[in-house]
Amino acid sequence: MVPDGGAGRALGAAAGPPPPGASVHRLGAPPRPGQSPGRVVVGSKNFEESRLLGEMFAQLIEARTWLRAERRLGLAGTQICFEALKSGAIDVYPEYTGTGLVSILGQPAGGGAAEALRRVRTEFLARWDLWWIAPLGFQNAYEIAVPGELAQREHLATLSDLARVAPRLRAAFGHEFLERDDGLPGLARAYGIRFRSVQSMQETLKYQAARGGGIDVLDVYTTDARLLTYRLAVLRDDRGFFPPYEAAPLARGATLAAHPELGAVLGLLAGAFDESSMRRLNLRLQDGRESEATVARDALAALGLVPGAAAPGAPGATAGGPAGAESPGGRGSRAGGQAGRHGAPGFVEILWRDRAALVRRVWTHLALCGVALLLGALLAIPLGLYLERHRRAAEPVIGALGLTQTVPSLALLAFMIPFLGVGALPAVAALWLYSLFPMVRNTYTGVRDADPRAVEAATALGMTPGQVLRLVRLPLAAPVLMAGVRTAAVITVGTATLAAFIGAGGLGEPIVTGLQLANTGMILSGAIPAAALALLVDIGLAALERAVRPAGLDGPGGPGGPGAGQTPAELESS
Repeated sequence: MVPDGGAGRALGAAAGPPPPGASVHRLGAPPRPGQSPGRVVVGSKNFEESRLLGEMFAQLIEARTWLRAERRLGLAGTQICFEALKSGAIDVYPEYTGTGLVSILGQPAGGGAAEALRRVRTEFLARWDLWWIAPLGFQNAYEIAVPGELAQREHLATLSDLARVAPRLRAAFGHEFLERDDGLPGLARAYGIRFRSVQSMQETLKYQAARGGGIDVLDVYTTDARLLTYRLAVLRDDRGFFPPYEAAPLARGATLAAHPELGAVLGLLAGAFDESSMRRLNLRLQDGRESEATVARDALAALGLVPGAAAPGAPGATAGGPAGAESPGGRGSRAGGQAGRHGAPGFVEILWRDRAALVRRVWTHLALCGVALLLGALLAIPLGLYLERHRRAAEPVIGALGLTQTVPSLALLAFMIPFLGVGALPAVAALWLYSLFPMVRNTYTGVRDADPRAVEAATALGMTPGQVLRLVRLPLAAPVLMAGVRTAAVITVGTATLAAFIGAGGLGEPIVTGLQLANTGMILSGAIPAAALALLVDIGLAALERAVRPAGLDGPGGPGGPGAGQTPAELESS
């Protein structure tokens, strides 16, 4: 039976944090000598709170069981996480009951938190054998907010009040909110709200735009720490449109059957947090100075679930909210928000602080790109040579490959998940597909357009087609062929930054995190090394191109063709 209610909070209050180095009782059977421990893959979505909860799950599993937790944090949104869970690519991730009810099941909102939990538990078990473990004690619900000055001027307190003035207001919402039925489409139906303009905007940028007067309305979350540091008025949902969004671990039934201790251990977090404590934990992440691992460890230690002393701001610690915050749910001072931003580390500081992680990310990035490019070349170059011999098929095949370049990278990665899971495999498959078009096209074009006079002279001297290809066409086509490889390499290095959205790592990791935090230094700590890596790869391939180019060859039909370096007779004799 999975623990429910306030078990996690009670344990933390009764036991207190174990001292550093103290042994912690583990559930399950330890691995036998020489046997590897079992593995559980923990996922999360790509925003701060979800990554934090996923890291808590992973640390708790490692501390309280004999299982090894493999992290796949920062996956790109609800659908990718859910598909990864269904396919077995991940075993557990933090989800919200309202999201499960409306976005995944497509059912209307209604009833309270207990009713929503009952409905998602029943349906998820029946349809997919997925288990909602005991909720964590807080809701992270959607809310609609406006700048405090606007609320005061227009007398806005509820969403019905907002509907009255909405035609004069500019709104900005998150990408999912614009599409979800429990987002703007449903909100418009429930309240008849029609804004003057609506745009899609990343989470942190919405707050900055609202403070700067660029927008008037935005969607926020109950536990968002920015509610502590920005002067916003949250409007009351007077018609009860938004469903309850209780946070809870969502796990595969097959994994729980194989490792029963997993459900029991995650149940220790039941009722362990409230909205106020989650805001304070999220604030430690959103200022960009602390990692999910540090904050998660402090939160679990404060609950008495892992060894170590709790840091201020963790649940159970004595520290309150940040300076300038009026109350856990109140509106902080403008100075508080400014202080957090000015204190954020810059590009150079982040690079130096994370230099060990940078080396790991560069290596992962190179491995993803190198494998994809090698596999692409092994198919693309022979295919280009084949198409040169079967020219009727060339344009349709090359055109079909060209269509892959029009598919958005993230959409292609998401499409791969049900078949290949998450991590490196789908990332390599997507990068491989993107690499094919430039290499096939340039191989075909270079061989086809090789100096006709040289080809004709070689054929007249009795060379076989294979000799003509090997001794004449390919040497003449080498610059064009290598240009295709270089183009594919640069595309692959750039596109590989998106692999972080499906848990494949690489230089996209700080970019994804920086986008969530609107931290330019963090974004640059991934983007600049990625750009430098693309430049270095191109320089390296340019050197390889010069190495494979026959002596004296300046290009197809140029002074380096037959007659400048070797005569056809010399080619034949060679």
